[in-house]
Amino acid sequence: MAAAAFAATGGQALAQASGRVLRIGHQKGWLSILKGRGTLEKRLAPLGVKVSWTEFNAGPVQLEALNVGSIDFGDVGEAPPIFAQAAGAPLVYAGATVPRPALEAVIVPKDSPIRRVADLKGKRVAYNKGSNVQYFLVKLLEKNGLKYGDVQSIFLAPADARAAFEKGAVDAWIIWDPFLAAAQKTLDARLLVDATGIVNNRAYYFTSRDYATRNADVLRIAIEEVNAIDTWASKNQSAAAAELTAVLGLDRSITELYLSRAKFGTAPVTREIIAEQQSIADTFFELKLIPRKLNLLHAAPVDLSAS
Repeated sequence: MAAAAFAATGGQALAQASGRVLRIGHQKGWLSILKGRGTLEKRLAPLGVKVSWTEFNAGPVQLEALNVGSIDFGDVGEAPPIFAQAAGAPLVYAGATVPRPALEAVIVPKDSPIRRVADLKGKRVAYNKGSNVQYFLVKLLEKNGLKYGDVQSIFLAPADARAAFEKGAVDAWIIWDPFLAAAQKTLDARLLVDATGIVNNRAYYFTSRDYATRNADVLRIAIEEVNAIDTWASKNQSAAAAELTAVLGLDRSITELYLSRAKFGTAPVTREIIAEQQSIADTFFELKLIPRKLNLLHAAPVDLSAS
């Protein structure tokens, strides 16, 4: 929480100096590129809004920072906001990417006898518990006539799952990019099936209810600037790969594979997108991953929740 504490003190100082501030928490990725370009600061300067940035290593830590009032805006996958809302965080969805189903997949060793989803029955499948890929697994098995209990779930974070996969301690691994691309390039992993036609796998930008109520203009500009980076990346994939490679510290070939299957575009959250998150929340409640049933409209943007 040191980063959160830093964000809190730094953000408070800015707020006292200017009256309005946008305190952004971010992971290494597209927001890092937005930070480096300074275009958001230029857009917000006429409104008298200052911007501060704090880097985090994961979405859940960003959501903790939001919950204690240390940041106002951040980026995260599908699943962490569900747990944050279940824990009482004052979270509001500020924006969402287009569907990106090809960025998560089930992989197996190159010489594995597993050739179709039905072959996963009884097998040891590694994945991060409570993440977007757990939801993908549930829906994938359901579509292929299997039950969630038909596979042996091995709950491992990406680094540990990679080690288990490499040693042959698990039969399959469900993972997202850029870990997915890294496994394909460096472990010669074979892609069994990605999430296309199963789940949407969006990324989300979030804020707090209080901030959303008071700063709708700031959030609108932030989402527009994020989408501008998306638009640039979609038209300049080679340059985007070079820039993202530097940010992520990965081999260029890994970043290029990741971007080759990415879809680009970020926009405000709609009622239909909230319904997608509701489905994830309902699934996690049924799996007893969250303690209570959620109403996702409580985390909807101000204009949607009001209507």
